Amino acid sequence: MSFPRGRWQQHAIIGGAGALFVALALLPLLWPLVELAGRGADSVSAGLGAFASAAPWVLLGRSLVLSGAVTGGALLLGTPMGLLLARTDIAGRKLLLLVHGFPIFLPPFLLALGWFYLFGRQGFLGGEASAGLLFHPFGFTTILALTFAPVVTVLVALGVWNLDPGLEEAARVVARPARVVTGILLPAGLPSIALASILVFALSFSELGVAMFLRLEVYPAAIFSRLGGIDYDPGEAFLLALPLVPVALALLALEYGLFARRPFDVLGLRNRGRKPLPLGAWRGVFSVACWGFTVLSLLPIAALALKAGLGGGFVEAGRWVGGSLVNSLLGAGLAATGIVGLGAALGYGYARRLSCARFFDLVGVMAFLAPAVLLGIGFIALWNRPATQRIYGGIAIIVFGYVARYGIIGIRAVAVAVAQSPVSLEQTAAVFGAGFARRFVSIVLPLHRRVLGAAWLLAVVFCLRDLETAVLYYPPGGEPLTVRIFTLEANGPEAVVAGLATLHVAVTALVLVAGVLLLMRGERS
Repeated sequence: MSFPRGRWQQHAIIGGAGALFVALALLPLLWPLVELAGRGADSVSAGLGAFASAAPWVLLGRSLVLSGAVTGGALLLGTPMGLLLARTDIAGRKLLLLVHGFPIFLPPFLLALGWFYLFGRQGFLGGEASAGLLFHPFGFTTILALTFAPVVTVLVALGVWNLDPGLEEAARVVARPARVVTGILLPAGLPSIALASILVFALSFSELGVAMFLRLEVYPAAIFSRLGGIDYDPGEAFLLALPLVPVALALLALEYGLFARRPFDVLGLRNRGRKPLPLGAWRGVFSVACWGFTVLSLLPIAALALKAGLGGGFVEAGRWVGGSLVNSLLGAGLAATGIVGLGAALGYGYARRLSCARFFDLVGVMAFLAPAVLLGIGFIALWNRPATQRIYGGIAIIVFGYVARYGIIGIRAVAVAVAQSPVSLEQTAAVFGAGFARRFVSIVLPLHRRVLGAAWLLAVVFCLRDLETAVLYYPPGGEPLTVRIFTLEANGPEAVVAGLATLHVAVTALVLVAGVLLLMRGERS
């Protein structure tokens, strides 16, 4: 929807934000193709000769299969949890959903460390047999399935909450609760299950830290090895990244095909007052099962804290952390501000169906779903130049990378809010002479300030958990805490590494709690 008055301001604000976002997010993703086009024919032929052998294709296929296995495991675990927590009388289900969802905001690499301290060869519960399973595709799949299952749970719960209550109430009159779940709630949650599948597959395929820690050969790790260490060869890294472009486009096509006509359905915050389905005699069994699964997913966090406490890691952590914690918080805060700033303009345009707004949204989706290493090597190629060393050598490169990868958080959050809000206030202001800039600043932003705050908080925690992009191009002395832990893991004292990992968990929890309390206070005021 467009307003005649102030249209040039609208085009300038939304078009300018879109142009900046495309420069940050789309150009790095396409840069391997640009590099290929800029090479001579002989160089291209020699480089592409690496794909004549079966080795890279086998490794790529292995990575795709592993990601598919993780997705399947997460769906098997998360879908029942989402249905039970959303619509049944599980004991303490609201608290359970919050606790169960917490691992979403933690780097999977830290949870893998915790599982290692539990089941590694010298772990608290470990031995040769458990270590063999851990450092195996089974361990990789299990760890990531447990880590990403809450993604499925939350999305399924939101999708079921969004169901028209009339359908459920009519079914409950003639059918038992189990039949209502399988015949009404599960079909209603299928779009959310499909979205969760895409997200989990993308996150697991991008996962670098867990694969490298478990010494498992995957395609992103092969590219990473060409950008650091004894196998350093950036030219080969760009060529190896070429097959990732169709992977990213395929994920984008799936998301677009499934949700192009219903982009805001995942909001799912309506109809919260319905009575939960009674489980009857099964309530105790399902409650124990849900709480037991949640406690299981939190065991690695407890193992990290125990390892650090027994080895004096908490005492030494302050000496080893350096400036990484400040780098993490500063980078995440600045990036979240950029994400919300761009998202406010682009999300508004998407909700009001303005020209080019769909394209900017697609760029954001692609940057999030694409393998993180593809975005990372594009940033290296674009910004590691003499003319841009002031950016590449400082925290700005970290902020730009975060904005590119997580910009869709701001776009979709604002789009959902604006699409469900009345347009009459803006129309009235336009009638009385207010241009777009004034309407946007005086009406749209204040009206959705809580959504903007929630988007900022979500963007902060996603930036704090990032490892896969930042580890490729962090500046000297500017590494975030996740990268600091990752680089110390190989040679640093185990107790110190566990202490730093526990510190990261605590900081994430504090940021979430403080943010939620501020949002709740704002709602009451």
